[in-house]
Amino acid sequence: MILTILILLPLVGAVVTAVVPGALARLVGLGFAAATLVAGVVVATQYDAGGGMQLTETHTWIESLGVHYALGVDGLGLLMILLTVVLVPIVLLAGWRESDEPGNSGARAFFAWTLALEAMSLAVFAATDVLLFYVVFEATLIPAYFLIGGFGRAGRGRAATKFLIYQLAGGLIMLASVIGLYVVSANAGSPSFLLSDLAAIDIDETTQRWLFVGFFIAFAIKAPMFPVHTWLADTTEKATTGTSVLLVCILDKIGTFGMLRFCLGLLPDASQWATPVVVALALVSIIYGALVAIGQDDVLRLIGLTSLSHFGFIVLGIFVFSSTGGAGAILYMVNHGIATALMFLVAGFLIRRTGTASIRQMGGVERTAPVLAGFFLVAGLAAAGLPGLSPFVSEMLVIIAAFDHHWLVGSVAVLAIVLAAFYALWMYERTMTGSGRGAAGREGLAPVADLDRREVGILAPLLLALVLFGFYPMPLLDVINPVVHDTLAEVGIGQEGGPQ
Repeated sequence: MILTILILLPLVGAVVTAVVPGALARLVGLGFAAATLVAGVVVATQYDAGGGMQLTETHTWIESLGVHYALGVDGLGLLMILLTVVLVPIVLLAGWRESDEPGNSGARAFFAWTLALEAMSLAVFAATDVLLFYVVFEATLIPAYFLIGGFGRAGRGRAATKFLIYQLAGGLIMLASVIGLYVVSANAGSPSFLLSDLAAIDIDETTQRWLFVGFFIAFAIKAPMFPVHTWLADTTEKATTGTSVLLVCILDKIGTFGMLRFCLGLLPDASQWATPVVVALALVSIIYGALVAIGQDDVLRLIGLTSLSHFGFIVLGIFVFSSTGGAGAILYMVNHGIATALMFLVAGFLIRRTGTASIRQMGGVERTAPVLAGFFLVAGLAAAGLPGLSPFVSEMLVIIAAFDHHWLVGSVAVLAIVLAAFYALWMYERTMTGSGRGAAGREGLAPVADLDRREVGILAPLLLALVLFGFYPMPLLDVINPVVHDTLAEVGIGQEGGPQ
C-alpha cells in the first residue's frame, strides 16, 4: 500500500496545486513534494537490501486480458524512486520565481505539471505489470510536453513538439512488443502481463529478438542514444533548467531502467544476441556526445550533449554482461542524476544573472561570484569523473568491465574521459575566468552577483551527495549488487569478480 500512497501523493498534489489560488500554489506544491519525499524515505526504510521484489501490491485490473495493477520495488526501482523524490523538491525551490517570468505559464502550472510528472515517473519505476508500465510510460509525456512548451526560451514550442514526436514514435514501437508479450503468454496457456509470469515463460529466440528490437528502440530514444538522440539538445537548450533536470536526470533514466528490467530481465537470449550492435552504439554515443559538446556555445545545449555521452557509459555497463559493469551502470544512473542536476541548476542561476546562455558572452564570473564559480567547477569536474566525486566510482567500474569485455571497447571508453575533462575545463575557463561580464564596468554591464543563501541551500545537498558517495559508495552498492546478481542470473552469467 505504501507504493500506491507514494504515487498518489504527488498526483493529488498536482490536482490541488492546479486549483488553489496562485499565491498558495508554490507552498502547496512544495508541501506535497516534501510529503512525497518523506514517503520515499519510508519506502527505503521498509526495503530489505538483501534483494528481490518487495513491497508488492497486485490487484486484478482487466481480468480477460491478464492485466493487473501491480507494484513492487527491487534495488534498481528503489534507487530511481529515491532519486526522483529528492530532485523534485530541489527543482521546485530552484524555480520558485522562474516560472512567473514573462512568457511563461505561471507558477501554478509549473508546480502542478512537475508533481504530475513525478507521480507518473514513480509509477513507472514501481510497475510490475508490463501494460501498466506502458500506460504510465506514455503518460509521462503529457506533463513533460507542457513543461517544455510552457516554460523557457523562444523556440520551446518546436522543441516540445520534436520531443513528443520522438517519444510517441518510440512508444508505438514498444506497444508492438507489449502486444507480442501478451500473445506469447496466451499461447503458453494463460494471458498475463505480470513480470513474474512472463519471466517464467520459455520464449523462443526468434520471438525474443523481435520483441527485443521493439523495446530497445523505445528505450534508446528515451535514454537517449545515438542516432535517436537529436531531441535532447534542442530540449535542454529551450526548456528551463528545472525542466531539464526533470527530463535528463529522472525521465531519461526510464530508458536504461527499461533495458535492465525488460530487455535483460525478460529477453536474455536476444539481449546477448544484440550485444555487439548495442555496445557499438554505446561507444559512438560516448565519443560523439563528448566531441559535439566541445563545440557548443550554448551552455545548456552543451550540458545536454554531455548526457548523451554519459548515457552511453550506462548502456555500455549494462550490455557487457558482468557484475562489475552492471553495478557501475546502475550506480552511474544515480550519480549522473545528482551531478547533472547540479550542473543544470548552477547554469540556470548563472544565466539569470548574465541574461545569456552564450558561453562566449560570459567570462570573468569568478571575480565577483566565487561561490557560484566553485559550484560550477565541482559540477564540471564531476561530469569529467574526478576522483573523490561520485561519478568517478561508477565510471571506473564501467571502464574496468569494458576492458574485461574487450581491450578495444575499454580503450574507446577511456578516450571519453580525456574528452570529458577537455569540455568541462574549457567550459569553466570560458565562462568563469578572464575578462568579461564578471568585470565591473565592462561595456557598461554590472558585475555578476554571487549565489545567495537560499541558492546555496538548494545546491548544497547535491554537492554533499557527490562528495559522500564519491568516498563511500557502499550504501548504494549494497542495494545494487543483489539486483545485478538477479539480473545476470536471468541472463545465465555468473558473478565472479563483481564489486563487493
